[in-house]
Amino acid sequence: MTEPIQIKTKLAGNPSQEPQFKTHVKSKDGRQIPVADPRATRALVSLMDMNAVLGGAASHYGGPAALAELMSALHGHVFDVAAREKKQWYDLFHIVNDAGHCENGLYALKANYQMAGLTLDSLKKFRSIESGLTGHGEVHCFPEGVFISNGPLGSAFPQTQGVAMGEAISGRNRVTVTTISDGACMEGEAKEAFAAIPGLAQTGKMGPYVLLISDNNTKLSGRIDAESFSMTPTFKSLKDLGWNVINLTEGNDLQKCYDAIVTAIEQAQANPKMPVVIHARTVKGIGTKKTAESATGGHGFPLKSPSELPAFLGEIYGGEDFPTVYNAWIDELNKWEADIKAKAVKDSGEKIQTGVSSAMVRARKAGLPVLSVTSDLPGSTGVAGFRKEFPQDSFDVGIAESNMVSTAAGLSKLGYIPVVDTFAQFGVTKGALPLTMGALSEAPVIAIFSHTGFQDAADGASHQALSYMAMVSSIPHVDVYSLSCSEEADALVYSVIENFAKARKEGQVPNSSVFFLGRENFPKSYVSPTSYELRKAQILIDTAKDKTKSVTIATTGSLVPQALQAVKDLEAKGVGAIVVNCACVNHVDVATFKSALEKTQGRMVTVEDHQLVGGFGQMLTHALLQADATVVVKSLGVHGEFGQSAYTALDLYRKHKVDASAIVETVGTFFQKSGAW
Repeated sequence: MTEPIQIKTKLAGNPSQEPQFKTHVKSKDGRQIPVADPRATRALVSLMDMNAVLGGAASHYGGPAALAELMSALHGHVFDVAAREKKQWYDLFHIVNDAGHCENGLYALKANYQMAGLTLDSLKKFRSIESGLTGHGEVHCFPEGVFISNGPLGSAFPQTQGVAMGEAISGRNRVTVTTISDGACMEGEAKEAFAAIPGLAQTGKMGPYVLLISDNNTKLSGRIDAESFSMTPTFKSLKDLGWNVINLTEGNDLQKCYDAIVTAIEQAQANPKMPVVIHARTVKGIGTKKTAESATGGHGFPLKSPSELPAFLGEIYGGEDFPTVYNAWIDELNKWEADIKAKAVKDSGEKIQTGVSSAMVRARKAGLPVLSVTSDLPGSTGVAGFRKEFPQDSFDVGIAESNMVSTAAGLSKLGYIPVVDTFAQFGVTKGALPLTMGALSEAPVIAIFSHTGFQDAADGASHQALSYMAMVSSIPHVDVYSLSCSEEADALVYSVIENFAKARKEGQVPNSSVFFLGRENFPKSYVSPTSYELRKAQILIDTAKDKTKSVTIATTGSLVPQALQAVKDLEAKGVGAIVVNCACVNHVDVATFKSALEKTQGRMVTVEDHQLVGGFGQMLTHALLQADATVVVKSLGVHGEFGQSAYTALDLYRKHKVDASAIVETVGTFFQKSGAW
C-alpha cells in the first residue's frame, strides 16, 4: 500500500449530545437510534431562509426539504456507528454533499446537534458576509462542516472518485457516501462519474462507495421531463453500468431511509468492487402543500414576510405545536422587517435582463431565426420572456451547460441564430471549450451569461464568476460584452443579432458574442439621450473641465454605478473625473480613451468585479500602451481570492475594495504628494 501524506482533518468530530429536536429510528438489533427530526430541519431551513430574504438574498427550501429524511437517517447511523466503535465519524466515513442548494439543510442538522460550532443563533447569519454558512458548502468558509466544496451541480460527486480511490490505495477503506440531486445527474461530469466509479471498482481500485440520489423530477424551471427530457433511462442504466441499485420508492419515510442506508453501507463494505446507489424517490418542497405541488417544488424560499411563518411551520409540523423557541426567532424577524420597512428607499431601477428579452423578441418578430437553447436558468438570465412568446423556438437541454453551447453550435451550422444562457460562472467554466470548438467549426453562438462577479452574492464563491472575462476574451472570433443597464442590453444584443444575420446572408462567418450582466437592479440608462454602438465606449460623465486635478475612471458592467457615485464624492473634494463605460472589453475603443486621458493628464483608475489577472484593466491598459497612449494607471479588482456569501454585492464590493469609496481613495494617491488632497 502507498502511504499518503497525513493531513490533519479540519472537520468537527462526533456530536457531544443528541439532537435538540429529535425523533428515533429502529436499528436492526432493535435499538432506538436518536436522529434529527426532519420537521425541525425544514422549520430551521425556513427560519434561516427568512433571515436571508430580509437581508436581500435568495435562498432554497425545496431541495433541503426533500432530503431531510435521508440526511437525518444518514447522520444518525454514522454517529451511532462511530459511538459504538469509539472512533470519530470521519475516521470511518466520508460524507460529501453534491446537492449544494441543499447545504442549508445540513447547516440546520448540525446546529440541531450543536456540532461544528453551530447553534440556532449561528443559523441567523446564513448567507451574510458575517457568516461562514455560505449559500453552498465551501471548505474555505466552513472547514469544520464541509469536506468537499459544492455549488455547481455535479462538481463534488466526481471528486469523490479520487477520495474512494485513495481509500483503496491506502488500505483504510473508509466508506464514501455522496448525495446528489436528479438535476445534477444531468451534468456531463456526473455522467462520466456514473460510468467511471463502477468501472474502477470492478478492478479493485475503489474503496466502499455509496451514492444517494434524490429524484423528484424537478429542477429550477419546473418538472424535468416536461421542461427537457426524462431522466428515467439514465437511472435505469445504472445497473448495467455496474452499480448495485437499491430502489427507495418512499424517500421521505424516515425509517425506510434509515434501513436503506444501513443496507447500502453494509453491502458496499462487504463488496467494494460493486458501488451501491440508493435511487430515492423524494418530494421536492415536502412539508407544505403549496411547495410540494409547485412545478419547481418550492425551489426558492416561498415566503416574503415573517408574518407568514407561523402558518408555514404549523403545516410542516402537521398541525402540532412546534417548538416555542421558534416563536422568539419569528418575533426577531418581525421586528427586523418593521425596521426595514421604516427605512425603505424606493428602488427605481430594473434588471438588465429586461433588455435582453426585449431585444430577442424584437429580433424574432423582425423575422430573424433566433432560437433559445437553455440549461434551466432562463428566468434568471433574461430569456424567459422570449421563451414564453416563442415556445416553438425554445429548447431546454437539461442542466448541462457544455451540451447547451455545443447544441447551439450545431444549430448555428444550419443557419439559425442560437442564444444560450446560464450563470456566468457555469457558462465560462463549462462552456469555454464548446465556445472554442464552435469557433473552430465556424459555428458562432450568442451567449447571455448573468450573475457576474460578486453579483451572485448570496450563493457564494462557487457561483461568483471572478474570471469570466479572462476565460473567454482570448478565444479567437469571440466578442465579449459587459452590460451595465437594460437599455444598453436591448441595443447591443439586438445589434449583435442583426449583424449575425447580415453576415450569414453575405456568406461570412460572424463572431460569437458573449454578453455578461449582473443580477441586481440597475438604472434603465445612465445618460439620456444616448446611443449604443458595438465596440464603442461611452463617456457617461465628464467633470474634468476647469479642474486642476482630474482623473479618468474606466469601468464596465455592474460597477458603473460605483464609478458614478465616486465622481460625486470626488466633486466634493474639487477633483474632476471622466467615467468611461467600456461595454466591449476585448476590443478597446482606444480613440475614446485617448481623448479622455488627454483631459486628465494621463491619470486613470480601472475598476472591475473580476480578478485583476487577465481582467478588464489589464486588457485596457495593454491596448492603450500598444497604441502609445500616455497613461499612469491604478487598477482595482480582486487580488487572487475567492468570494463568499453576502446579502448584497455591495457588501463584497466594500470588502474587496472595488466600491465608490475605494475608487475615491485610489484617486487620492495621485494627488496626496502635492498636498492638494
